[in-house]
Amino acid sequence: MKEEIHKPVLLKEVLEILDPQIGGRYIDATVNGGGHASAIADHIGEGGALLGIDKDNNLIDRLKIRWGSRSNLTAAQGSYAHIDEIAKLYGFNGVNGILFDLGFSSYHIDQSGRGFSFLRDEPLDMRYDTENNKLTAAIIVNTWSEGELARIGAEYGEERFAKKIAAMIAAARKKKSIRTTFDLVEIIRKSIPAQLQHGAIHPATRIFQALRIAVNNELGQLAEGLKKGIDLLASGGKMAVISFHSLEDGAVKKIFREKEKQGIVRVITEKPMIAQREEIQSNPRARSAKLRAIKRLEMRD
Repeated sequence: MKEEIHKPVLLKEVLEILDPQIGGRYIDATVNGGGHASAIADHIGEGGALLGIDKDNNLIDRLKIRWGSRSNLTAAQGSYAHIDEIAKLYGFNGVNGILFDLGFSSYHIDQSGRGFSFLRDEPLDMRYDTENNKLTAAIIVNTWSEGELARIGAEYGEERFAKKIAAMIAAARKKKSIRTTFDLVEIIRKSIPAQLQHGAIHPATRIFQALRIAVNNELGQLAEGLKKGIDLLASGGKMAVISFHSLEDGAVKKIFREKEKQGIVRVITEKPMIAQREEIQSNPRARSAKLRAIKRLEMRD
C-alpha cells in the first residue's frame, strides 16, 4: 500500500510570507508529513538548514527515511512547547523563519489507529506523543467528573449540548467502560436531538475536537511555543501560524497583538490569509485554515 503524503495547506501563502532565502535557517515546529518543510528546503539550498519538529515519533521516523541524506533537513521528536530547548540542541538560534501548522495529519486519521476519527472504530487514545504522554481520551471519558467533561466540551469543542453529552457519558460508563470511538459516537448521538444529527457537521465533531485538545494540552502548549518561538527569531525573522478553529486562531491573535504592543514584533497580516477556491476544491481541509504572521523587529540591547 502506497503511503499517503500529507498535503500541505496554504503552501503558496506560507512561502510568500516566509520568503525563504538561500542559506537561511528555518524551523517547522509542526512538521507533520513534511510538505511545508520540503518546499522551504528547496528554496534555501544546501547551504541553508531547516529543523522539523513533531510530537509524534512515528512521523519523525517516517520523515527521516523520506528525507534520506538531504543535508539541509533535520527531523526531531518533541513538543513545540519546548522549541527553545530543541532549537538549542540542534544549533538553531536566531532563525529566519518559523512555521506552526496546527492541523493534524491525514496519517493520524487514516493510519495511526489512535481514535482521532469518529468514522473509524478504534481505541480512544488521541495522543500525538504516545511515549511521553500518559493521558488518553479513554481516561478522560471514563474518569473525569461530569462537570469537567461538560467544561471541556463547551470550552474546547464549543458544543452547545456539552452538559447533556457529559451526563450521558457519566451514565453510560457506570454500566461499562467507554473504550472505542464508536462507543463514544453512539453516546453522543443519543444526546443530540434527532433533527440535528444529519447536518453538514458530524454530531461527534466538536466533542472529538475537545478531547483531542484536552489529551494533548494543545492550547497551553501553543501559547508556550509561540512565545518561545518569537524569542528564537533573528531581527527581521518571520513567524507564520496556520490554525483550523476559532480557539487556536484567537490564541494566536492575542499573543501576536501582545508582542506587537511590547514592540517586539509587527503583525504583517491585518486579517488572516485564507485558502483560495482552487485549493479548497483539491484539499477540502483547507476550508477552515487561517494564516497569521508576524515579523520580528530589530532587537536592541
